[in-house]
Amino acid sequence: MALTKKQKEVYDYLLAYQEHHGHPPTQNEIKDHFGLKSLGSVQKYLQYLNNEGLLENHWNQRRGVEVKTPQSTVNESDSETIPLLGLVAAGNPIEAIENPTNTIAVPRHFLKGGFRYFALTVKGDSMIEAGILEGDVIVCRSTKEARSGQIVVAVIEGEATVKTLSLQNKKRLELLPSNKNYSPIVIDENVSDFKIVGTLVGLLRSYA
Repeated sequence: MALTKKQKEVYDYLLAYQEHHGHPPTQNEIKDHFGLKSLGSVQKYLQYLNNEGLLENHWNQRRGVEVKTPQSTVNESDSETIPLLGLVAAGNPIEAIENPTNTIAVPRHFLKGGFRYFALTVKGDSMIEAGILEGDVIVCRSTKEARSGQIVVAVIEGEATVKTLSLQNKKRLELLPSNKNYSPIVIDENVSDFKIVGTLVGLLRSYA
């Protein structure tokens, strides 16, 4: 589930109201609570949550908002929302697609104070022996530095990849795959544009 901050606030309100009162709020109550200008705005939020499988299909009745709490949804009290930026290659590098308007809720224990975090969706199979599969969402700490042996997100000439960092010397390093079918990516003086942008701190996987 990837909700915007406002969509998450609406979902949290619906869930809390239903748990407290034993029934859902009306659309007018939702509109008044959030200071929305029209019921049309309320219905847009409800339609999105319905499409995400978080509401029953009879949401458009007067008190028809039945809020679901799927087992696959992270416990919101133990989670925090971070940017979901786009795709990262676990294979040959692909173009990084940044879209900071998307967010995802991740377990709070992944995160430590004082650092910025972001999430990326994995594409490819070069890290399968490290337990990172295509379609997984990796949670990363934003940083420009990393230690040898850490799994990093790196950008090479504008393209992002996730690999294990291996420092050879000051002028050469390698990005190592965890799949015997792939070769290391060598970073030396011939590579003009290279930077580390994050280190892996957690992984989210859906079995749906």
